[in-house]
Amino acid sequence: MGGIIGYGAYVPFHRLERSAIAEALGGRGSKGRRSVASYDEDTTTMGVEAARTVLGTEGGAVAGSGLHLDGLSFSTVVPAYTDKTNATAIHAALGLGDSVPVSDRTASVRSAVIALHEALDASSRRTLLTVASDIRTGLPGSSDEANGGDAAVALLTGPGGDGQPVLAEPIAMSSVTGEFLDRWRVPGALASRTWEERFGEHVYGPMVESAFSRAMEQAELKPGEVDHLVVTGAHRRVAERFARACGVRKEAVADGLYDTVGYCGAAHMGLLLAHVLDRAQPGDHVVAVSVADGADVVVLRVTGALPAYRSAQGRATVREQVASGQTGLGYSNFLAWRGLLERDPPRRPDPARPAAPPSLRSEPWKFALVGSRCTAPTGGTPTGGTPTGGTECGARHLPAQLVCMACRARGHMVPHPFADTPGVVSKLTIDHLAYSPNPPLVAAVVDFDGGGRYRFELTDVDPDTVAMGDRVSMTFRRLYTTTDGVHDYFWKARPTP
Repeated sequence: MGGIIGYGAYVPFHRLERSAIAEALGGRGSKGRRSVASYDEDTTTMGVEAARTVLGTEGGAVAGSGLHLDGLSFSTVVPAYTDKTNATAIHAALGLGDSVPVSDRTASVRSAVIALHEALDASSRRTLLTVASDIRTGLPGSSDEANGGDAAVALLTGPGGDGQPVLAEPIAMSSVTGEFLDRWRVPGALASRTWEERFGEHVYGPMVESAFSRAMEQAELKPGEVDHLVVTGAHRRVAERFARACGVRKEAVADGLYDTVGYCGAAHMGLLLAHVLDRAQPGDHVVAVSVADGADVVVLRVTGALPAYRSAQGRATVREQVASGQTGLGYSNFLAWRGLLERDPPRRPDPARPAAPPSLRSEPWKFALVGSRCTAPTGGTPTGGTPTGGTECGARHLPAQLVCMACRARGHMVPHPFADTPGVVSKLTIDHLAYSPNPPLVAAVVDFDGGGRYRFELTDVDPDTVAMGDRVSMTFRRLYTTTDGVHDYFWKARPTP
């Protein structure tokens, strides 16, 4: 039997205190804070970041283990594009082969849950990457604005193998569907609308109880035998009421992250699953319940491979990402990033629209940050690189070059990915005049470990404390969006946590 063979989550760097909303608009502020995608992030870029924790670039774990990826699906309520597949940008940023099919599942929270159901159902036969990402917002002062959150998650499912064993296997799945008007948004509208909350509680209660009991019967489990219970849904009261009444031990109910991250829509169930897998032990039973346009339940059993996987990954857990977020984001900045507050732009020409033909020709560089490495025979030390022991020049170039700038050899270049290579800031500029939605613009020349140098914009950075010599890593971001709706994606550098 197959199951989950890899997982990763991404929680953005910025946090908005809910009390800041009340201070700006008046009224009583709710407790806690929410995660906020930066001005240069959207659901696509966050999906890339989550997937990189599972695959890296150039196929990552899949390529290293000899597994073949059979497909990639991307779920979100707020896609960067409609009438165009957003998953193709994720595919390009990960450096996946052109034989890997991709698809979008958009417009509803439940689309992500069903995508996971289908991936788990096919996991004994196919290796699939399921990515979910969401940015939640609402009208200023609304409950959706305060209680929403932004995040992304990626789950790799498949039959496993020697290099990629199954971490958690599905032992039961159940769904209950019903048509009723509880939450909706007309295409193109900024915010969702909801019916009276008690109506949702009245309808959802029997549905989630039915789906849960069916799954428990199928798994031959009693509620008291559940080790971790995840319950998600836009109706927090429904989720918490069910968690109290379903018979699962109180200490087994997982933190819903409502007070520290917020409800992350299509990504929330996967985010909480990743949060549980960060600490679950072999033999534990994990039950995940989603309440959205019905009820969906997944029952998983953790295998003995999970602890070794966590140790080998060496990445930040969900808890660590939540704790490392930067608080103090101003409410005016939040509104501007969401497009709800139009600020006077800098007195500079607007950025030119990226053209489709050159973007296609430079896809490995623009989306996957692939440069080149010189393999010409030499006994020297490449400029900006490390000694090679006389085997090859080894000089690295960004972007890719035909002629080596170190040894001047031609025809010896091979592709070399840089997206997962850390570096150091060697030159730094803080520009208060350059065009930026979040001035000042912080630009730096980054020297990559092992050789290679290029200039990048820095993001998630404090301009008052950034300094030359800081360690940085690469992150996939949206540079800007033109007036006709074209998103210019590329890579930026951010301080290494």
